[in-house]
Amino acid sequence: MVFPLSVFPLLVASVLAVSPLVNVDYARYQGTARPGGVTDWFGIRFAAPPLGNLRFTVPQDPLPEEGVQIADKHGLICLQTGAAANVTRTSEDCLFLDVYAPSAANTSSKLPVYFFIQGGGFNENANANYNGTGLIEASGMNIVVVNFNYRVGPYGFLASREVEAGGSLNNGLLDQRKALEWVQKYISRFGGDPNHVVMGGDSGGAASVTYHLTAYGGRNDGLFHAVAAESQSFATMLTVNESQFQYNNLVVRAGCAGASDTLACLRNLTAAELQTIIHHADPSAHDQPALLYTYGPTIDGTFISDYTYRLFAEGKFIRVPSIFGDDTNEGTIFAYSTTDTLGESDAFLQSRFPYLTLQQLGKINSLYPKTNESFPLAPNAGKYWRQCANAFGEIRYICPGIYISGVLQNAGVPGSWNYHYNVEDPTEVAEGLGVPHTVELNAIWGPQYVSGRPPASYFTTNAHVVPIMQGYWTSFIRSFDPNTYRYPGSAEWETWGEQGYQRLLIQSNGTTMETVPQDQQARCAYLSSIGIEIKQ
Repeated sequence: MVFPLSVFPLLVASVLAVSPLVNVDYARYQGTARPGGVTDWFGIRFAAPPLGNLRFTVPQDPLPEEGVQIADKHGLICLQTGAAANVTRTSEDCLFLDVYAPSAANTSSKLPVYFFIQGGGFNENANANYNGTGLIEASGMNIVVVNFNYRVGPYGFLASREVEAGGSLNNGLLDQRKALEWVQKYISRFGGDPNHVVMGGDSGGAASVTYHLTAYGGRNDGLFHAVAAESQSFATMLTVNESQFQYNNLVVRAGCAGASDTLACLRNLTAAELQTIIHHADPSAHDQPALLYTYGPTIDGTFISDYTYRLFAEGKFIRVPSIFGDDTNEGTIFAYSTTDTLGESDAFLQSRFPYLTLQQLGKINSLYPKTNESFPLAPNAGKYWRQCANAFGEIRYICPGIYISGVLQNAGVPGSWNYHYNVEDPTEVAEGLGVPHTVELNAIWGPQYVSGRPPASYFTTNAHVVPIMQGYWTSFIRSFDPNTYRYPGSAEWETWGEQGYQRLLIQSNGTTMETVPQDQQARCAYLSSIGIEIKQ
């Protein structure tokens, strides 16, 4: 049979394409080639099950598996702080990743790789199992997407002298690094380029991006080559000694206080038993509001050698093209909607940042006056909800992003971009949420490809924002520049600039460059100036 020339490239691609059956040395995984031209592999182990004596320990190499592993089901996600063990959705055996690649890719394609770190405040896997198909299609079938689970809560971030001596610290971050190392070893077998990896993440995942940028004082091991962080988060960071109370509290609740080896006692509990005593509790808080997130990364002197603000200030970070940015109303989903007095607002802020002094709280109160906003679908909202949310959102999310973008620009990083996402969903605005934390995930991945419930407008009146965001993101993944392949008609995204404070504004009615308002610059200058004092 003679084929027309127009068909020949397709025949070549089909002959050379990566087989859905991929050998990663320790196992063979059978993926699924979808009709739209994307092949996916679900539930690939990138580390050994962190069970038994491997609980609270650095991730180990995956174990050999006999036969072909049918990779058509996502691995169970990691156990969440404050939730019962759910054997149908969660497990302590959770170190799995998913790969999405164009079906026509081959082992010589060397396609750019998007390595996504999900959020969840280091206490849950909040963005598990996002589908990379939409991003691959938006890239013109020119990227590979990897997402994965990592240990959270005490499994990933329990810290004490006992854990340091008998296990390891910051295991959730070490899981992430293990997945990055897996990409270096094996992603070429799926059509990806290990020398072109863009590390992305949202919220806790974006915080993770900053920890990997500053890991080991900024040592570059070549695991990634650009970063894109959505709502980077600077929480309070404790040392091992400062975290000891959390370990002691867990040991007491577990009935292990009298054990000669308290760490072994904790390891001998089943996951179900351990989950019954793990909750968001801080005995030092007394009658302050309950913590949002109990466990998190610890200053261990090696992987995390200091506070994030100080590491960036001292230039101890990897210099790669970078995107950082935030949503207009970062704090609304965290601050209690019932916050009705300045005292309640201050109590919330101090419970999240316990090293704030009274003088600093007073200054914050002057910077963030009470607002007079009302919300049709939240008629019982407290008078200080938005005031509290505004302060928390800038302390933890917005101002750190502004700070990092400026530091990167001043350090001569080849491309420092920042964005302000202000796409309003009518229902969320009416509920008082405004443009809330990480809502842009729905536009970047495509609302039909996320695991949560997207705002309804992303399928209707705001649907046009999706190709715009996907254009910027896939352009950055492909070329380390959000402009090269941006969506037609969208604004050129200029860098932070020599004068600073230049960012992309994304709204329902279009995209444009804006200068960070003077009042926000002033607030962030103050908050960044106290960042090290309040242990960020």
